[in-house]
Amino acid sequence: MTEEKMRFEAEVSRLLDIVVHSLYSNKDIFLRELISNASDACDKLRYEAIANPDLLAGDADFKVRLLTDDVRNVLTIADNGIGMNKDDLIDNLGTIANSGTAKFLDAVAKSDAPKDVDLIGQFGVGFYSAFMVAGKVDVVSKKAGEDQAWKWSSDGKGEYTIAEAEMEGHGTQITLHLTDEYKEFTDEHRLKHIVKTYSDHIGIPVVLMKGDGDETLNEASALWTRPKSEITEEQYKEFYKHNSHAFDDPWKTIHYRAEGAIEYTGLLYLPTMRPFDLYEPQRKGHLKLYVRKVFITEGADDLLPPWLRFVSGVVDSQDLPLNVSREMLQHNPVLTKIKNGLTKKILSELETAAKKDAEGFETFWENFGAVVKEGLYEDPSNRDRILKIAKFRSTKDDGWTTLADYVERMKDGQKAIYYISGEDIEALKRSPQLEGFAAKGIEVLLLTDPVDEFWLPSVGQFDEKDFKSVTRGGADLNDVKADDKDDAKDDKKDDAASDASLDALIASIKIALGDGIKDVRESDRLTSSACCLIADETGMDLRMERLMKQHNRVDQISPRILEINAKHSLIKKLSDIAIKDAKAPILNDAALLLLDQARILEGEALPDPVNFARRLDLIMEKGLGA
Repeated sequence: MTEEKMRFEAEVSRLLDIVVHSLYSNKDIFLRELISNASDACDKLRYEAIANPDLLAGDADFKVRLLTDDVRNVLTIADNGIGMNKDDLIDNLGTIANSGTAKFLDAVAKSDAPKDVDLIGQFGVGFYSAFMVAGKVDVVSKKAGEDQAWKWSSDGKGEYTIAEAEMEGHGTQITLHLTDEYKEFTDEHRLKHIVKTYSDHIGIPVVLMKGDGDETLNEASALWTRPKSEITEEQYKEFYKHNSHAFDDPWKTIHYRAEGAIEYTGLLYLPTMRPFDLYEPQRKGHLKLYVRKVFITEGADDLLPPWLRFVSGVVDSQDLPLNVSREMLQHNPVLTKIKNGLTKKILSELETAAKKDAEGFETFWENFGAVVKEGLYEDPSNRDRILKIAKFRSTKDDGWTTLADYVERMKDGQKAIYYISGEDIEALKRSPQLEGFAAKGIEVLLLTDPVDEFWLPSVGQFDEKDFKSVTRGGADLNDVKADDKDDAKDDKKDDAASDASLDALIASIKIALGDGIKDVRESDRLTSSACCLIADETGMDLRMERLMKQHNRVDQISPRILEINAKHSLIKKLSDIAIKDAKAPILNDAALLLLDQARILEGEALPDPVNFARRLDLIMEKGLGA
């Protein structure tokens, strides 16, 4: 028998080092992971056998078997599932295809948090937890429908071997050569306790093979088929971790049966923590479709809209045909009705939580709000319901607000819901575009999710109030009634540059900047800053245009409007110079500096940093009075 020796890919080696040395303090987890994988293998074969019954080869009694040998210090976990051939062993045990694994490894390596959390299963690589307790692991497997079995062996230290093997029937047999300190995992009572604690929900029998008769250790019935009154919270949690490959506890568990024109059972979970790969394009969902308890597919895109892709669990239909293919699912009207029913049920749960569990809902929104908001432009039929539960940060305080609460607080004369968008909420709070709104006491929404730029144009309004960016067009602040003290302050014109001198300065700035700007005008939104950039009323929002340029959707940023604050001391001094000598050399440099200053405030890169520094040096050296 010829053995091939191969090396693990780099990420597997890193993963094994973390698993063995620091990831789990509770070593029991390895058995849960291996039983979970065995159960999945049986589910896959059950599905494949619908179209090809010969794959079962007379062995349709699915089970996971545990065999112990306390003399040799060996524990074996065997299943009669789909099995693996040579290529499968290399792909599944020698490499990691999950796109989020590298992020996960980096996060664990950098984290100061205790490493006793159950992280590994989230990435579908729970097999490697076997090396926590075993000095060597042997895997013998034969793929259903094939004649050749294969043996994979490794000590988990960087290499593994693959060779041809002999095996009766299909399936996988994993043999753990336990280290001396983990001899306890050959003890029958220990194994019974672990299976009852972590794997009782597994829908196929987990059998302990004994000389005096085999013993089934779990309930061996699909959890979602049992009455809710017979299921404990711990059983729900363990099924969530098994099904979702998750390491957190679920925030919400939704278990219900739909009856009527179509019948199905849903066991859905809303997570507490955001998965590392939530925004990865290759990410697969963890919502499984069953037909009369027969597994059909996982991550079915037609079961839930993409904006609910964080939801995991099981849907078991009574109305779909058992031989339904994954391709047929895309056009099946029954699945469309199930999808609508699931979506409405989840939205109902979120609406209830928003009213009765404000703190829990805000934590949920912090983690998943950006994904839910995708539904505002992808799913018009549910748009109104999403808008009502959506939470936003604003200039009012550091907490969250709903749109309904914002509208209730709108000032007299305020006609629009104002917002500003950017990458960082603290930077947004310091934006000069907010100064006039703050002076009038007008609340502004602070939007930091990229998705906000996409749903706002498609939604347009809430409660008949237009959404309006403070970085675009006129601010319309004159129509808003402010506090008396603010009115008095706003009415003072004697501390501003005169109309004639300001007009002279604006004309000089326009000449200096040329095509670099679209227009220059006096601002009614600035109170303490000298200038700012805004987009035209009909133009694209500043952040939206930057995002489009980053993704090569536009070639360059379009010219902006430069607004200047007539009350600012710098603008008044420049106005005095302009009224005396419109061609004063200092005005050209000052105009370019003002534009660059406004760009910096917007977080944009300067087109000519060298000349910016030169002009700044000149101004600082000579001063405006020179």
